[in-house]
Amino acid sequence: MKLRGADVLARALAAAGTKHVFALSGNHIMPVFDAALEAQLSLVHVRHEAAAAHMADAWGRLTGQPGIALVTGGPGHANAVSALYTALTAESPMLLISGHAPLDELGKGAFQEMRQADVAAPLAKASWTAQSVDRLAQDVVLAWRLALSSRPGPVHLSVPNDVLDAFTDSSLPERKHFEVDGARTAPPPELLEAKRPLIIAGPSAMREPLDCGIPVIGMESPRGVNDPSLGRLAEVLKKADVVLLLRKRLDFTLRFGKAFAADCQLLHAESLSRDFSVRRGEWFDEVRAALRFRPAEWSAIRESLHPAAVCREVQKLLDAPDAVLVSDGGEFGQWAQACLRAPRRVINGPAGSIGSALPFAAAAKLALPRSRVVAMLGDGTFGFHMSEIDTAVRYGLDYIAVTGNDATWNAEYQIQLRTYGADRARGCELLPTRYGAVAAAMGAHGEDVLSFEQLGSGLDRAATSGKPACVNVMIERVAAPKY
Repeated sequence: MKLRGADVLARALAAAGTKHVFALSGNHIMPVFDAALEAQLSLVHVRHEAAAAHMADAWGRLTGQPGIALVTGGPGHANAVSALYTALTAESPMLLISGHAPLDELGKGAFQEMRQADVAAPLAKASWTAQSVDRLAQDVVLAWRLALSSRPGPVHLSVPNDVLDAFTDSSLPERKHFEVDGARTAPPPELLEAKRPLIIAGPSAMREPLDCGIPVIGMESPRGVNDPSLGRLAEVLKKADVVLLLRKRLDFTLRFGKAFAADCQLLHAESLSRDFSVRRGEWFDEVRAALRFRPAEWSAIRESLHPAAVCREVQKLLDAPDAVLVSDGGEFGQWAQACLRAPRRVINGPAGSIGSALPFAAAAKLALPRSRVVAMLGDGTFGFHMSEIDTAVRYGLDYIAVTGNDATWNAEYQIQLRTYGADRARGCELLPTRYGAVAAAMGAHGEDVLSFEQLGSGLDRAATSGKPACVNVMIERVAAPKY
């Protein structure tokens, strides 16, 4: 039986195990919307293309299987590409599938014609345009496998209109065609024989738990050695004698190697066997204590809307089984990452970008529907994708978003204070908007918290509302945590 290219694409994704496609409609991809019906693909229709890519990113991180973002060509593609950088640096397996002007119209001024593969190429592991309906299934298999292979990451595939509308009798792929070899290498003897060894895991390696008796430190923050969620990491790195960088570049987060002692031996690996272990000793305990360190004065901050006190109340929500913490960047996000713990965590990642928290939370709720999902984000961040609250309401995704509102782009404001002085700190102000009321107007549960006395009850109402919820907290304007 002959199938349209759109049917081949949809059924190939279904054969791979895709459950949800994060999409925003547009002329070029309406055949895929139609084909998704027979393929029984769930389309999660979002409000901005970048949000679709962020959702696919979070899905990939939480499930280990590529998230799928489907957007239209031209400007739709350009909107989505902006989110690929976050996924690339976080090593998240995902596919961005974009509609595209017809092949037979290229170079003639086709509607929304753009060199889409070239635009996405710097931000993806691979990027190309499908050239034939007969090879489209192979394109999908290749994109899927590339997203998962070696160091995972985003892959882009543009599919022209005439490829989607053409017919083929080529065979469809089966689940086995999408499988990727997971062979691993043995640990180097230098690591096993070291007195003070460390394994530093990059973002994708962090998602593969390793309990081997050697301290394993995951690094996924743009603040690197100064990541407040890792306590006294800098002191630990200076003491290590052998360090294995597992899918981790010797980049700016490690001060290009200056974070280590001069005589420290650095090793590199893309994979590591899970069937080895060494005896835990004093070094393991020392590292664990250093990473868990938090200044005593944080605990002394009570009954205020300082970010540390806000996080202490939020932690009560995250103590639920299988909870998920989503944290964006910025000063409030750094407090959240330093103060909060949960069985699963999705953060903005090494890109240092902001704006992804609400799409991340939506994808987390789809991936883990029985888990409590709490997203921590600043007021500047909230403005990027506040319309995705509408998406969460339509699909019944009852996450809890806690917005730390200090009415400013505070990370940049703190730079102004440090670098130029208070009299030149201008241009980063925002309005103290009642984002709880904004969320309520979209059909979500909304709370606007103006005092500490309102915080606990506001969080409780949000958690039991059965709706997506925004708890907007008018926090103190303070700098990110430092040790």
